Parts: sequence; C-alpha cells; structure tokens
Amino acid sequence: MTTDAPAELLIRPETPEDHDGIRTVHARAFGDSERVPRLVDTLRAAEAALPPLSFVATVDQRVVGHVLLSAGRLDALPRLVDVYSLSPLGVLPEYQGRGIGSRLIEDAVGAADRQGVPLVFLEGSPSYYRKRGFLPAEELGFRPPTLRYPPGAFQVVRLSAHQEWMTGTFVYSETFWALDCVGLRGARLTAASGGRVAADQGSE
Repeated sequence: MTTDAPAELLIRPETPEDHDGIRTVHARAFGDSERVPRLVDTLRAAEAALPPLSFVATVDQRVVGHVLLSAGRLDALPRLVDVYSLSPLGVLPEYQGRGIGSRLIEDAVGAADRQGVPLVFLEGSPSYYRKRGFLPAEELGFRPPTLRYPPGAFQVVRLSAHQEWMTGTFVYSETFWALDCVGLRGARLTAASGGRVAADQGSE
C-alpha cells in the first residue's frame, strides 16, 4: 500500500554532483548495474533537439529517485515534431511505494509542458502510469516504434501545446537503439505479452 512521501523529500533538477547517486538509484532499482545507468549517462551527453529534463528526489540530501525526459520525435504527416520520452524512472527499493515516483513524474511532465513540448511518450506498466495521467497511445492514433512492446505498454500524455494533427509514429533517439533499450526481447517479451506487463521503470 502506498504511504505518504517522506516529509523531508525534495524534488529538484539534477546537478553534476548527483550523477553517482543517480547511477546507484538505477543500478539498485533495476537490478542491473550497467544497462540503465549507461543509458542515462549516454542520453545526458548526447546532442539532441531538446535539452534533457532530469530530476532527482532527495531525502536528507541523499538521492533516492530519478527521472529523465530525453528528446524523441513524432513522425507526423505534415512534419516531424520534437517530443519527449520518459525513461528511465527509478526509486531506491527501500523508498518505493511512498509516492516518490509520482512526484518525479509530475515535476518532469510539468517542466515539459512549460517548455511547450506537446507530447511525452513512454514504455511501461499500464497499471502504474494510467493512474499518473498517461493514456494508451495507439488508441489515440499514435504508432509505436517497435513491434516488441507488450500489450498496453506504449503510452502518452498530451500537453498544452498538442494539436489534433500531431499523430503518427513515435521515434526514439539513436541512443535507445544503439543500446538496444527499445521494447523487450525473448523470454521477457513472451512473459509480458502473456499478461504480466513488465514496467521499464524501477519505481514500483
């Protein structure tokens, strides 16, 4: 059961001093010491049409959670549209279930909205993200970038700048493809497609 976030919780933009703490968060949240921390480091350094939006959650000045929005594109019929991808979202295991992931999502999506970006896409658990404002992207006219998404995992939130013509195919940045971080493969895809949709985020 979700409990209230710690009273001393602070959500703020990341600083260079947070980088080691962010790596620790994702290594522990995802149980993978390399893949997700490497994705974050590479996205942070990559040239992109939109600047990354990166927020940390701290408790007593310790980084306990992190979310990253990085640039992607929507291949709409009239033209390409710069959009954001939310990935990854991670919270230290001992702090999960306390609303920290929700606070990180709220701040990150709010920042994207203030920048005039029309859409934020993600791949993740429908049961988690539907409660936090995301909707089934394919039902709204968007096409996923891969066939390797489990049912319901492709989701989107439409922001203030969205216009009706902005539909089409979502395209991840080259970093996601180079590190093979789009969709699931093999046994993980089979298991998820059988009804257990695995979140690509370590926050639950």
